[in-house]
Amino acid sequence: MSDEKIPAVNQPRPEAPRYEPRSEGPRPDYRSDRSDRDRDGDMPMDHDRRDYDDKSGGRGRGKVFFKKKVCKFCTQKLKIDYKDSDTLRRFTTERGKILPKRITGTCAKHQRELAAAIKRARIIALLPFVAK
Repeated sequence: MSDEKIPAVNQPRPEAPRYEPRSEGPRPDYRSDRSDRDRDGDMPMDHDRRDYDDKSGGRGRGKVFFKKKVCKFCTQKLKIDYKDSDTLRRFTTERGKILPKRITGTCAKHQRELAAAIKRARIIALLPFVAK
């Protein structure tokens, strides 16, 4: 029994290597080069590059001010009626999907009422569930 090694309880553990921060400076920002890439993350060809300084079309790099969308039902005091299929059709896509409020500009209260009215109109066959 004297040959067996019994682990000592109060012995200190060997120290693990300490973490040293990089001395190379701040981490490079890899997001800065994403503006040149297209949606797939591929670099565009030279003939595909757009002139970003041209403000006539597309997005520019400067501050872009957009017109705030206002709720049509609040401003014009319109009532949402499930029987008025022409009005409800403006708030659906060609395929029959309900457009989100960020596209139409309706407020949250009227968007909920609008969705309920569109669903009612679908049930009584004033609006299609899906396009043909």
